[in-house]
Amino acid sequence: MRVLTGYRALVTTPPPPWAPTDTFGPLDDKLGIRILDFDPDRLVATMPVEGNQQPFGLLHGGATCALMESIGSWAAMLGAGEGRKAVGIELNASYVKAATSGVVTAVCTPVRRGRSLATFLIQVTDDQDQLTASGRLTCMILPA
Repeated sequence: MRVLTGYRALVTTPPPPWAPTDTFGPLDDKLGIRILDFDPDRLVATMPVEGNQQPFGLLHGGATCALMESIGSWAAMLGAGEGRKAVGIELNASYVKAATSGVVTAVCTPVRRGRSLATFLIQVTDDQDQLTASGRLTCMILPA
């Protein structure tokens, strides 16, 4: 995902100056993931359903997991601070309702932040604000 012209206008809490906003990752680009709020206590991102469906027209579970992993890792890195990085070590996902069109929104909140591990709850909703999936991501915090 790249920060594009006009994209910053959508961001409510910008990333800190030390965050690598020019290197979000090619998978995030392919999936259309956009972070709208870089608040480490409530990170928010969106992803379109179109282009991310499985053969039956439903949002692919793997795309949903990639969304969860991306924003959870960002929340862990932002919470850990400059000079640290975060890597996902466990992702648990439950699918509640199928998304078939529009955009899904993921909200990531911390469950626990420690010196070496951080755990987050991620809830994904559809355009009607109905829960489609929820997950828990644990990240290991390492020196950068």
